[in-house]
Amino acid sequence: MLTLIRFASIIGLLCAIDSFADGANAKDAEHGAQIFNMCAACHATDNSNRLGPGLHGIVGRRSGTVSGFRYSRAMKNANITWDERSLDAYIATPQELVPGTTMPFAGIPNSGDRADLIAYLETLK
Repeated sequence: MLTLIRFASIIGLLCAIDSFADGANAKDAEHGAQIFNMCAACHATDNSNRLGPGLHGIVGRRSGTVSGFRYSRAMKNANITWDERSLDAYIATPQELVPGTTMPFAGIPNSGDRADLIAYLETLK
């Protein structure tokens, strides 16, 4: 009986994980806005510069080009156009995509959270 209960628990857990994985692919901008809270200490959603540059219009913008923001040499020279793919790589591990960047952020390891955050960033137009 105990083995059957364990088996049922494992099946339930696997179904929950599968459901979560499917949801992670949905790109939920509303959830992304919640994820953005960890970015909001340094980044504004408009054109205001804080510790980091304002992120209004980031999708489609070239790296290191926000007027009035003092970028690291690495970011100025990165020559990245921010799109879904480059944002995903940067948000996952900023120092890996742009070695020498001064952004003091370790990254977001969860791909679903990154996808949702990028979906939110795409709304900042």
